[in-house]
Amino acid sequence: MLQSTNDFKLKYNGRTLDLSKRTLLMGILNITPDSFFDGGRYKNIGKAIECAERMVRDGADIIDVGGESSRPGAAPVSVEEERKRVIPVIRKLAGRISVPISIDTYKARIAREAIDAGAGMINDISALRMDKEMVKVAAESGAPVCIMHMQGVPKNMQKRPRYRDVVEEIRKFFSQRITFCLDNGINESSIIIDPGIGFGKTVKHNLEILKNLYKFRSFGRPVLMGLSRKSFIGKVLGLEPDKRMEASVALNVWSVLSGASILRVHDVLETKRAVGMIESVMRGDKCKIP
Repeated sequence: MLQSTNDFKLKYNGRTLDLSKRTLLMGILNITPDSFFDGGRYKNIGKAIECAERMVRDGADIIDVGGESSRPGAAPVSVEEERKRVIPVIRKLAGRISVPISIDTYKARIAREAIDAGAGMINDISALRMDKEMVKVAAESGAPVCIMHMQGVPKNMQKRPRYRDVVEEIRKFFSQRITFCLDNGINESSIIIDPGIGFGKTVKHNLEILKNLYKFRSFGRPVLMGLSRKSFIGKVLGLEPDKRMEASVALNVWSVLSGASILRVHDVLETKRAVGMIESVMRGDKCKIP
């Protein structure tokens, strides 16, 4: 097993996010009516702000704000609707929390407005493919950008996904997309990669990615893992989303041991405690948890 940290530092809004000491937690804040687990909970801006502040108190290092569900079968929403959902929240959050805000979008206009409102990172499920202007926004802003692998789009991605070798095909994809980013003015030190668990993958594909997660460290970039309460956990264990926390934490611990640098989670406090314990064993020293 590999230690999770490396000498990675992400620059955002004139600050530095240090990934060299421990695994960072990205708290999920979905401002959507239809996300698979927390859809509809935070449509009220006050509740969204309260949730984000609670996650920061619990130990979140990043808050990831999204206004369009990417669950399997989800239909896209308009730019206007997404803007209405996320920009007021980001604008208000930026003055209230000390950790970076990530905008979870594949739309360049939303990313640009989110950065202007105070966001410091871009999390694009399409790896800058669905909106040709997104690479320009990322390059000009200098914001860290997470590029994720996805076969298809959310509306159809789970309709018979196929690979000859899922790990090697995703590695090839990242090689191509990292080159694209570099060729278009994005600094290598700003790039994060996400294998895209559940995005155009069967249960077997997801398990194969996890088994071989360490191979993605060869790109020399932070690996972000989004595993929290996902449907493949339900298929393996026969559990509904509200019963998948323990399994999510277990998979996040596995990811840390396999070299992940960032974990995107719903359950911040529980994950923080589990990961803190594991990293204490890895370092041979105690860690501080909330």
